[in-house]
Amino acid sequence: MALVEGLPAGLRVSAERVNAELKRRMGGYGRGARMKIESDQIEWLAGVRAGETIGAPVAMLIWNRDWEHWQDVMAPEGEPGTERRRQVTRPRPGHADLAGALKYDRADARDILERASARETAARTACGALGKLLLGEFGVEIGSHVVELGGVSAKHRTPLPAPLNPAADASPVRCLDAEAEREMIARIDAAKAAGDTLGGVVEVVARGLPVGLGSHASWDRKLDGRLAQALMSIPAVKGVELGLGFAAARRKGSEVHDEILPGFTRGSNRAGGTEGGMTTGEALVCHVAMKPISTLMTPLQTVDLRTGAPAQAQSERSDVTAVPALGVIAEAMVALVLTEAWLEKFGGDSLAELRRNVAGYQAQVASRRPEGEAAS
Repeated sequence: MALVEGLPAGLRVSAERVNAELKRRMGGYGRGARMKIESDQIEWLAGVRAGETIGAPVAMLIWNRDWEHWQDVMAPEGEPGTERRRQVTRPRPGHADLAGALKYDRADARDILERASARETAARTACGALGKLLLGEFGVEIGSHVVELGGVSAKHRTPLPAPLNPAADASPVRCLDAEAEREMIARIDAAKAAGDTLGGVVEVVARGLPVGLGSHASWDRKLDGRLAQALMSIPAVKGVELGLGFAAARRKGSEVHDEILPGFTRGSNRAGGTEGGMTTGEALVCHVAMKPISTLMTPLQTVDLRTGAPAQAQSERSDVTAVPALGVIAEAMVALVLTEAWLEKFGGDSLAELRRNVAGYQAQVASRRPEGEAAS
C-alpha cells in the first residue's frame, strides 16, 4: 500500500495516469522475469472521490500477482521452529542480506531481502505520480534519460527535448543517443550471457520551477540536501550530483558559477538549478548513479550463515540492469521532494487556494525586477 498525505483538495487524479508511470517503471531493456509476471496497477482506497482529491490522505493499493506462490514462505504465522521453504543462508555481496541478518539476528536472510527489495519502488512511483500531477498544474515538468550504462556514455544533447519523457521512453534503454543506445544493448546482452549485471547513470530534469523553493536558514530545509537523501535512498544508488557536481571541484570559480543577467536570469546553469539550498528558477538537474545489481547468475563468493563455511552467494530472480527504470523512480523521488517543498512554500488546503498563493508570490518576485525587465 502507498500513502500520500498533504495533497490539497480539488486535484484531478486518475488511476490511468498513475498506472502509466508504473508501466514506465517496469520497462527497459535488461529487465528480468519479474516484469513478465507483474502488471502493476493501483486501486484507490481513500482520499479520492469522483476523480478529485478531497484533502484527506490518499491511499493506493498495488497487488503482487506472484504472491500466491509465496504465501507459505512469507506467512506471518506458523509453528515456532518450523523451517520455511526458500531460506536464504548464503548472503549476496552488495545486498542488505548479511548486514541485516547480523543487525536483526536472523538466521534466514529472507527476512531482510524481501523488505530491502526494490519492489518497494513501485509504491514510490505511484506516490510520485501524484506529485507530478500537482506540480503539472503549475507548469512544472519532470523527466529523465539515461546518460551512461555499462560504461557507455551518451553524447550530451542540447537542448533537451521538451517534453523529455516521450523522447526518452521511445528508446529501449531510455537513451537519447542512438549510437550509445546500440552499444548499451550489446553490453547488456554480453553481461546476461556472462551471468553478470550492469550499472549506470541517469539525468533527472525538472523545468518550470520558481525561484525560492527550499531554504538556506536550516540544514534540514536545504532543497539540494533533501533531494540527495531522497535519491540516495533508492535501492542500489551510490551517488547523486546536482549540476556540475564533482566536476565543479576541478574547475576555477569563473568556470563554475552562473552569472546573473538583467531580469534576474542566468547566463548558464552549472549549479543545476539550486544555490544556497534553494531553487534559482533555472532547470533542476540531478545525476543519479546506480551500481550493478547485486544478484548475479554467476554468483560471487560468500559465507553460509548457518555453518560459517565458504559458499557461493544465493541467486534470486533478478535483472541484468535496472538503469532505465531508475530514471522513472528518480523522477518520482524528485517529484515528492519538490511537492513537499512547494506545499511548504505556498500552503493551501485546496488547489484554488494554492493557485492564489502561487500567483501572489510570482507577483512579488516580478515586482523586484527593474521596470521594463522580464524573466526570459
